[in-house]
Amino acid sequence: MKLLDERIWLLFKGHWQKTLTYWSVFFSFGLCIAFLGPTILDLRCQTHSTLQQITWVFFSQQFFLLVGSSLGGLFKKTLLSSLSALLSCTLIISLVFAVIPLCRDVVLLSIAMALAGKAMGVIDTIANLQLVKLYQKDSATFLQALHFFIGLGALVSPLVADPFLAEDSCVLGANWTANSSSSSDLQHLRSSMAGHGAALHNLSQYPLHTEGEVITRVSYAFWIMALINLPVPAAVLTLMYHERLLSCSSNSQRLLDKDSASSTSPTGDTDQGHGGLFSCCNPSKLRGRPATFFILHALGGAILFITDGIIGSYAGFVYTYAVSPPLLMGHKTAGCLDSIFWASITVGRLAFIYLSYRYTAPRLLSFSLVGVILVQCLLMIFYTSCVFLFIGTCVLGLCISSVFPSMLAFTEDILEYKGCATTVLVTSASTGEMLLQLLVGSVIHSQGSYAFLLCCTIASFIGLCLFLLFLYVQHIHTNCQTDSSKNTNMEEKPKTGGL
Repeated sequence: MKLLDERIWLLFKGHWQKTLTYWSVFFSFGLCIAFLGPTILDLRCQTHSTLQQITWVFFSQQFFLLVGSSLGGLFKKTLLSSLSALLSCTLIISLVFAVIPLCRDVVLLSIAMALAGKAMGVIDTIANLQLVKLYQKDSATFLQALHFFIGLGALVSPLVADPFLAEDSCVLGANWTANSSSSSDLQHLRSSMAGHGAALHNLSQYPLHTEGEVITRVSYAFWIMALINLPVPAAVLTLMYHERLLSCSSNSQRLLDKDSASSTSPTGDTDQGHGGLFSCCNPSKLRGRPATFFILHALGGAILFITDGIIGSYAGFVYTYAVSPPLLMGHKTAGCLDSIFWASITVGRLAFIYLSYRYTAPRLLSFSLVGVILVQCLLMIFYTSCVFLFIGTCVLGLCISSVFPSMLAFTEDILEYKGCATTVLVTSASTGEMLLQLLVGSVIHSQGSYAFLLCCTIASFIGLCLFLLFLYVQHIHTNCQTDSSKNTNMEEKPKTGGL
């Protein structure tokens, strides 16, 4: 039995260069999103800042990622504008990697990470938009592959950084032998801060020097990552050349005109709705839409707000949960949980490339969301088992890995690629990853580490309920569309008969 039928293969062959380019820019996204956690202590030494000050770098990256996601749809009106935005964003990521070792102040580092975050957000929206536009009803399989490359980049980044991280205190003060933290304490701090700096409430107990000689070698890691990322903007530039978007020849001008015309609908609308988040609220584009059209956007965004929030919360706090009572796991052992979680998400997305072709999106989403609930419930039941925490972490990553690409493809298909679904869903997911993680962190701080599992389980139930409501509204929306088309055909028949 063939893994993919001939039609899907022919579709890929017809758009292989564009598809591979969009996949590669998501590798840049993953490379950039995963390096900060492991390297944050060395960056603290480099900037002579406290732990509380350096964690603002996480917020800077996450906030501007959200801003970039909201604005990314503004660049989709033509292929030229989309590829130009991707080229500039991937170059910015390489540039940020290169200049991070030169940032000797935490404010400068935060500005650099803000630029990287905004570039990541634009990449997130544009790559999803362009693949959906390219493949439409067949986009689910290719979106699964797209999100696999995030995981691939997120796996490569820590591997590159690890050999260059300081084993002991990377700032040597006058009395460093008496007060410097041990290597096990530093490993504990790195693992605690791996989830975007979420676990801040236990950090003040570790006294770390801010003044003295800096002995970190982490600069080499960033320069290596800058070089690793350079083929990505080169791939975008190659695609622009292949599409004749770089020269001023007559052939290039005809292609540009054709590209502009293809982005114009028969009604003269130059954008079918896939603009920035704020352009989606244009009254001229919303007039005449049924209520179910807006409800589907809201429910789809809410589901991804929840599920991406669970991913961010679990990655951010599973280490804190593992080293706290009753598990009291060792620092090195617990530090593997976050890597296992992201590795299972990557493997899951690889597996769902095939499954998304074999099964419908509603079936995959139902399986995934029910699986997430079952795993969370079992984790709460066997909360004293270290072995089951590892098993549950792996299975949870596999189950939740496909929700974003499947939900995106399903929602766009229902709305017939006329709405702002991609921009709304990408922005909602980024918002959920940032805000839900902060909420869970505050609950853990006040109620204890077990509240981490309880919060994630409650969020999982809410996500499933929202999806069931989404299916119900989708059924109503489909019936409304069917009735509307029937009425239109009945009105046209008398006119035809009178000719």
